Amino acid sequence: MAAKNTTREIETPSGVARAHFSAGAGASIGLAVLGHGAGGGVDAPDLLAVTAALNGVGWTVARVEQPYRVKGRRAPEAAPRLDAAWEATVAALRQRRKGALLVAGRSSGARVACRTAAAVGADAVLALAFPLHPPGKPEKSRVDELVGVAVPVLVVQGDRDPFGTASAIEQEAGPTAARQRTVVSVTGDHSLRQSADAVAAAVVSWLAGIAI
Repeated sequence: MAAKNTTREIETPSGVARAHFSAGAGASIGLAVLGHGAGGGVDAPDLLAVTAALNGVGWTVARVEQPYRVKGRRAPEAAPRLDAAWEATVAALRQRRKGALLVAGRSSGARVACRTAAAVGADAVLALAFPLHPPGKPEKSRVDELVGVAVPVLVVQGDRDPFGTASAIEQEAGPTAARQRTVVSVTGDHSLRQSADAVAAAVVSWLAGIAI
């Protein structure tokens, strides 16, 4: 049965965010909230593939447009404003909803999901194309955002990602909380477009192996 789709607008400190809901047939395991990249949208191939896969195994999914994207802007706001808008959105989406909470995002959205995991009460985090560092600037690492996650986290990286590969993340992140962190490499670049189905398969496999 096809997923049921609805849209909801949510007031945040930075303006209106927009959530695109989809849910497969049957009872929901929980809510997965997915964020987009800095200049991209919620229809990125990897986000759509993950949404369909999650719906298929019993999750309700909300793909969230940050307020700056709803306003038609491409340049993201500063991290504190992104985080505050995300936290307000997740809190609103969780009202009257039971079950587990998976927070996720690609690129910039992955950073937001990691930074706010504790604040929103996430049970697990999915980071797609986590931008470990700006291209060509490995000294400007953002690994602290990733290793700061205290719940199970899956990171999926393209093997040609100029923002950082899976091996680079594993080297920088080190063994701390390693049992909580899974890093998967797939074919492709930062967009993950080439391996969207492989990304989705990795997500479903990971969720089947963690207790949330």
